[in-house]
Amino acid sequence: MADFLTRDPRDPQFWDERFEKNFTPWDKGNVPADLQAFIQAAAGPMNTLIPGCGNGYEAAFLAQAGWPVVAIDFSPAAVRSAQAAIGEWGKHVIEADFFAYTPAQPLDLIYERAFFCALPPAMRTDIVKRWATLLPAGALLAGYFFFDDAPDASIKGPPFTIHSAAFRELMLPYFALLEERAVSDSIPVFAGKERWQVWRRL
Repeated sequence: MADFLTRDPRDPQFWDERFEKNFTPWDKGNVPADLQAFIQAAAGPMNTLIPGCGNGYEAAFLAQAGWPVVAIDFSPAAVRSAQAAIGEWGKHVIEADFFAYTPAQPLDLIYERAFFCALPPAMRTDIVKRWATLLPAGALLAGYFFFDDAPDASIKGPPFTIHSAAFRELMLPYFALLEERAVSDSIPVFAGKERWQVWRRL
């Protein structure tokens, strides 16, 4: 375990330290199967935002498929790491704060992968409201969500777990759940507690 000075995941320096020391246990290293299936089944390209993009593999995958995509991270070190990891597709990765970023064109999709669970529980309502603000009616939020419904589930993190019922309560004023299934190719930190979900903005 590396020795880190910053302990607050709301601070970009928290993530800078971890990327600079190559401590990224949340990094799958490739594009997960459910996203690949989602892209293949889509009727056409969707204008996509990826918040907290990490090393940006999904951004490269979408760009190669001809989808308009912007991947953002507020950690300069994460942005540099992503740009190095995905080479020519790194032009789709920019440094930006999710809560301040405004897309150049209306979004069709926000892709979620270990962003919601990376930030403290006190920020959950703000994240959901920001999703709702960024997505017009009919647009989609799709991705991976980290749940633990055990009565004694720990909320220490990151990653921070949430009970599935509590997550639905946050979401239902703004979104309708279209699709949900268990994930077959989770990395160890998420194994058995990760769900693929697709939500439509009301």
